[in-house]
Amino acid sequence: MRIDVLTLFPGMFPGVLNESMIRRAQEKGRLTVNVRNLRDWTHDKRRTVDDKPYGGGPGMVLKPEPVFEACDELLEESTHVVLLTPQGNKLTQNIARDYVECSHILLICGHYEGFDERIRSLADSEISIGDFIMTGGEIPAMAFIDAVVRLIPGVLGEEVSLHDESFNEDLLEYPQYTRPEEFRGQKVPEVLLSGDHKQIEQWRSRQALQRTRKRRPDLLRETRD
Repeated sequence: MRIDVLTLFPGMFPGVLNESMIRRAQEKGRLTVNVRNLRDWTHDKRRTVDDKPYGGGPGMVLKPEPVFEACDELLEESTHVVLLTPQGNKLTQNIARDYVECSHILLICGHYEGFDERIRSLADSEISIGDFIMTGGEIPAMAFIDAVVRLIPGVLGEEVSLHDESFNEDLLEYPQYTRPEEFRGQKVPEVLLSGDHKQIEQWRSRQALQRTRKRRPDLLRETRD
């Protein structure tokens, strides 16, 4: 998979892209990430990317010209363009899975007060990471990359761990424990020490359902709908 990120702040990305799972995915040849500075597609001395909105109002709006010119250069026949915006579909585990088969993804990070509406015509999809406002699309882009890349076969190494994670069955993950068996008065549940894999699986299923009912009942409602 190749991911190009179109941003005004490329310096925000190296710490995320050069650590942990994303770094290993690149080392294994499963992923290539290119962070592109949108100002490289401007033509004036000040490298201007924004302007005042027509009709008045606060803030500045991202201009269409540099975004369109960047897409003219970067887009290929197989490219899927994702616009990071609070108006997009909320990123979920199921949505992240939809992108795993993409060979090339171009992420466009918005900034300032917003972007010229004509930029939307470039996008194949629009993604939000939640119902809140951020300074720009850079952190949502990092979240998107992390959520999608870890689903690429062979990136994590243990496919079983993917199956057991939260949201994979529309449920939150069951409680996990490790050594020591008792810590500050809190003990590991006896069933996990029993060696009875069938009982352990049943316990984990019950715990996942109970935790979801208590913390995220909306997930159960969505499943029923």
